[in-house]
Amino acid sequence: MRIDQLKEKKYFVLDMDGTFYLGDKLLDGSLDFVKRTEEAGKRFIFFTNNSSKNSSVYKQKLAGMGCFVDESNIVTSGMVTVEYLKRHYKNCQVYLLGTPMLHEEFHKNGIPIVEDKPDVVVVGFDTTLTYDKLSRACAFIRQGLPFIATHLDLNCPTEDGFIPDCGAICAFITASTGVRPKYLGKPFIETLEYLLKYLGCSREEMVFIGDRLYTDIAIGVKHGVTSVLVLTGETKREDLERSDIKPDFVFNRLADLIPFI
Repeated sequence: MRIDQLKEKKYFVLDMDGTFYLGDKLLDGSLDFVKRTEEAGKRFIFFTNNSSKNSSVYKQKLAGMGCFVDESNIVTSGMVTVEYLKRHYKNCQVYLLGTPMLHEEFHKNGIPIVEDKPDVVVVGFDTTLTYDKLSRACAFIRQGLPFIATHLDLNCPTEDGFIPDCGAICAFITASTGVRPKYLGKPFIETLEYLLKYLGCSREEMVFIGDRLYTDIAIGVKHGVTSVLVLTGETKREDLERSDIKPDFVFNRLADLIPFI
């Protein structure tokens, strides 16, 4: 693909931490990218695999950094999970390992969360996790209940380093039960399908932009959507050279795309 073909793209799906900001600080030029996208009559949305927070919290976080967007511009793996449950497990009762904000997302969408006799076990990035919650999830899964995870990230970056994410929690459960979850979020097809419907666009009109090869870039590579790697977060050039996952384009930072959109 030629770089001038980026001008034909109409929808930009941005990762957040490591791509648009780092910690609580916007990366240089991020607001310029948003401004240019809007001036060009195109649309951007944020998508994060992090299911511990909801779109309202992310809206507040962005506003605190000087980026003011509507909640409709922010999508999370928790939202994809809710839609997946509605489509594939109608009227199900869920045992959920998740934060109060993820619980709220489920309640808002009419999905009952129960402590006993669930139909499905769902695991998110649960920063309120306890051993009792893990044990109960394992017991239900051993009984044969479906095991669904909001996303596969093993670690979540923080200003103090990495902390265990949803994938690490699921690894504990898998080690105990021998059962692997059905993962959602990036890079899986359910997330792409959700975003295509959400935006009302085609694959050819969309670009995924992010700093992680195995999620942000892989979703594009695996499903025929243009992908752009930025080097402001997790992935360095030496990682890219060793990886089988290759983006269509590589830029040092998000703002470097501006001349091409």
